[in-house]
Amino acid sequence: MSVRTLPLLFLNLGGEMLYILDQRLRAQNIPGDKARKDEWTEVDRKRVLNDIISTMFNRKFMEELFKPQELYSKKALRTVYERLAHASIMKLNQASMDKLYDLMTMAFKYQVLLCPRPKDVLLVTFNHLDTIKGFIQDSPTILQQVDETFRQLTEIYGGLSAGEFQLIRQTLLIFFQDLHIRVSMFLKDKVQNNNGRFVLPVSGPVPWGTEVPGLIRMFNNKGEEVKRIEFKHGGNYVPAPKEGSFELYGDRVLKLGTNMYSVNRPVETHMSGSSKNLASRTQESIAPNPLAKEELNFLARLMGGMEIKKPSGPEPGFRLNLFTTDEEEEQAALTRPEELSYEVINIQATQDQQRSEELARIMGEFEIMEQPRLSTSKGDDLLAMMDEL
Repeated sequence: MSVRTLPLLFLNLGGEMLYILDQRLRAQNIPGDKARKDEWTEVDRKRVLNDIISTMFNRKFMEELFKPQELYSKKALRTVYERLAHASIMKLNQASMDKLYDLMTMAFKYQVLLCPRPKDVLLVTFNHLDTIKGFIQDSPTILQQVDETFRQLTEIYGGLSAGEFQLIRQTLLIFFQDLHIRVSMFLKDKVQNNNGRFVLPVSGPVPWGTEVPGLIRMFNNKGEEVKRIEFKHGGNYVPAPKEGSFELYGDRVLKLGTNMYSVNRPVETHMSGSSKNLASRTQESIAPNPLAKEELNFLARLMGGMEIKKPSGPEPGFRLNLFTTDEEEEQAALTRPEELSYEVINIQATQDQQRSEELARIMGEFEIMEQPRLSTSKGDDLLAMMDEL
């Protein structure tokens, strides 16, 4: 597995999260002069996006993120995104957070699968960053944070070989391999089957630097071409017009990673009936994780780099519903299969007192409103915190 995969995974999933939140905030937007105290306005939308993007691209957080490290479980990453989504005045309940994370992961999985060549996953990342910069064009300080992350990406990934990008792509595909969640938008566009698996196209531009299939060349031992054979490939391929730009500003050419919610249409998720998917997630929930302690260290370091801006004053925050109605949200929470719930992983954490105290401090900063917790030992505190992850 590649130790350079985490930044690309985090930034692309984070970009998809921002796309979805922006779309839902726009859909629920009420004109400022007509909005009640508990309703969204355009000012609230911009504030939420600014707060989340500012936290997401915090310098210390990026420093931790870009350190070479292996990917950890979906559960650990989901915890980071849950904290990130609540880094503003917005509140999401469990059902909406589940739906948000499902949409994020399936969108990026689709993009990774369709990348013409492994290196193009970097262009997908740049497409996400380009759109994110559009959200904060009126906030030069936050814009500078995003540009600095872009420069880090260029510096670290610009010189990687095709083989190293192939390893990154394989690491991403392994991370997504058991996720087969049906998304209405993909189903309507016929790019996803009813079993939740994506349909790979047999048409369109071929990867940059390659030729349209249909010709076999044969060479002798002197390297001279001696024979050509044509064959029917069964697709409708065309040459790539040009290579996408890897500069700070430029034409990426590739459209994967752009905002597919810019055209307002409802997006629903449906759990596939695949028993393999259920078994996989169940196994992740109930099986002891041999990297549990390392995941705690990972979360402590990564979250320690986040600077969560707590809302000032008595402002309670606004609730965002990713479903069409409150009734749908409540029904989703009640009907979500028990196998897909994030159960407690029992671990032995009493031997690392210093790390337990550090994680307890960091996790406490993420809670907007939390009741005082009574406990008799640091180990109990840590296990109690794991209950909430």
